[in-house]
Amino acid sequence: MKILARHLTVDFYNCKSSKLEDLHLIKDALQELMKDKGYGLLNLSSEEVAANHFAFMLLFRDGHIAIHVYSDLRYVAMDIFLCRENAEPEPIYKELQKFFKPDKMKSTLLKRGDFGKEKEIKPKTKTRVAPFRKIHNTGAKVIRILARRNNQ
Repeated sequence: MKILARHLTVDFYNCKSSKLEDLHLIKDALQELMKDKGYGLLNLSSEEVAANHFAFMLLFRDGHIAIHVYSDLRYVAMDIFLCRENAEPEPIYKELQKFFKPDKMKSTLLKRGDFGKEKEIKPKTKTRVAPFRKIHNTGAKVIRILARRNNQ
């Protein structure tokens, strides 16, 4: 199987960062990220689509990144498309995770390209949902539930 590109979609939920409302700060962080990761940025456009909704499009030689920030919902949606068989989009989204500080995330990785000569072409996907809450919060909830059951 020949992979031409990797496409990662990511949703960040309940972002804790106060930076969600600052279009220029987000744009500066994106430029710095591309520089740090060694991607030659060809174009970065940003737009305030509506109140509390910003859109960013980054175009570089090896792919593109599209990001929508909904500050009132504390939600960020992004697509990271890298045009190399061995591309690794995860380091990019992990840096953005540090910037936006989500409570929970969902990601789906698609391997794009030539999947062979089968009658039915099905791309391989991998979806992951991960809460970022501390484990002790879950433990405390379990203890409270068990305590209630014992008291009844």
